[in-house]
Amino acid sequence: MTTATATATANATAPRPGGLTATEIELLGQELDAIRQDVLDDRGARDAAYIRRVIRVQRGLELGGRVVLLAGRNKAAWVVGTTALSLAKILDNMEIGHNVLHGQWDWMRDPKIHSSTWQWDHATPPEQWQRAHNQVHHTYTNIIGMDNDLGYGIMRVDEAQPWKPRYLVQPLWNAVTACIFEYGIAMYDLDLGDHLREGRTMSPEKRAEAKVTLKRALRQAAKDFVVWPLLSGPGWRATLAADATAVLVRNVWSHSVIMCGHFPEGVEAFEQPDLDEDESRGEWYVRQMLGSANISGPPVLHLLAGNLSHQIEHHLFPDLPSNRYGEIAPRVREVFDKFGLNYCARPLVQQVASAWHKVVRLSLPNGWLAETNRRNLVPQLRRLAAGAA
Repeated sequence: MTTATATATANATAPRPGGLTATEIELLGQELDAIRQDVLDDRGARDAAYIRRVIRVQRGLELGGRVVLLAGRNKAAWVVGTTALSLAKILDNMEIGHNVLHGQWDWMRDPKIHSSTWQWDHATPPEQWQRAHNQVHHTYTNIIGMDNDLGYGIMRVDEAQPWKPRYLVQPLWNAVTACIFEYGIAMYDLDLGDHLREGRTMSPEKRAEAKVTLKRALRQAAKDFVVWPLLSGPGWRATLAADATAVLVRNVWSHSVIMCGHFPEGVEAFEQPDLDEDESRGEWYVRQMLGSANISGPPVLHLLAGNLSHQIEHHLFPDLPSNRYGEIAPRVREVFDKFGLNYCARPLVQQVASAWHKVVRLSLPNGWLAETNRRNLVPQLRRLAAGAA
């Protein structure tokens, strides 16, 4: 055997991410490519009908909620109108806005439902969000120091990060972030956390971006908290309360779903030195598989989660129509099982509890709070609650 042949053989059998060899990773990549191609070859009229139907429902909920709030003057009308507005905002941000801006529906060639033209009910300008999310997060998923979606650049997200006293407040900071999530994302997409933490001044280009974002955020706040209440006349207080509640519900729901996608126990983070500069598509696939988690539940949960309850499938195939993730999930899980990888999926309550437990655990020095798994998560949370009481 020649030296070159021996080196090639060693490289093919050396462990890579997930403990797989280069040969196994190449085979895994081929299987996932085949799943993706099957969807690309099959997408068509039913997919287009799906997204148009969801958009109609979202707009109907928003219009209906506004009408009920304007026409009704009792508690029942307020509850119905506020619920409709909350659902409309959730659908707009999650199943529609997030996925349209990913380009999942660009193949339809519909200028009204296209990633280059879509405007969503959100403080972040679409172009800015696409840069931070589509280009950065989906390329450098769960790489500490490169993917700010992992802890939003303000939290300790891995035991390998040195503990500092400031991390003690990260559970409180995470709760505050959940309540103002829309505006937190706008600030995060500007990399404001990096600038403040490192004491950097903004470049002229970044200041220009900040002005655009601030203008949009103020317009968004004015719409929700000034314009609609004023249009309600004598019932402005009820409308203001309804809008504030709908925004809060949307923010907390979005934060919970997104936090579950990459932060629960059992999801891996990666150090920059661990990664090959020439990462292959198969290696990128494995990183998405190890760095993402799913939420199990009924179809309505997947719809309201923007199908980010299928976060693993979304990160493997971010450009596929979201309504297909549930269909291909069993095939993706078979690939996990075949190559001995952990398919991290739990019901919503368990996944949210796991993510929050990790936020608390990493706010403390290593070893102060044990890592959890599916079996011991609930008992540990009960013991924590009992101790706090």
